[in-house]
Amino acid sequence: MTTNSYIYMNQYIVEFELHNSFTEQFMSLIPEQRTKVSELMRSGRLLNYALSADRTKLWAFFVASSESEVMELISTFPLIHYMTPVVRELMFHENVMMQFPVMSLN
Repeated sequence: MTTNSYIYMNQYIVEFELHNSFTEQFMSLIPEQRTKVSELMRSGRLLNYALSADRTKLWAFFVASSESEVMELISTFPLIHYMTPVVRELMFHENVMMQFPVMSLN
């Protein structure tokens, strides 16, 4: 399935509450978390990913066929045991990148 075909799937926002557990173990998993986020973004499954300045909330916008699929995706996050997720299906999610075609220099 190509990235463009995900446009016709459902969109979800996941709000994560980060537990106040910035332990050495937590910090050691951050590089793996970033790798997983990058992988999901490249595949087109994860559209946006943001962390609050106080590091208590994290928001992620996903494209998936169902809420259970979103739960499967976030279960692969290395930091999932340090987070409490709340998944909500969206009616729509717009951003600048979705409005303009990506130019290719090929």
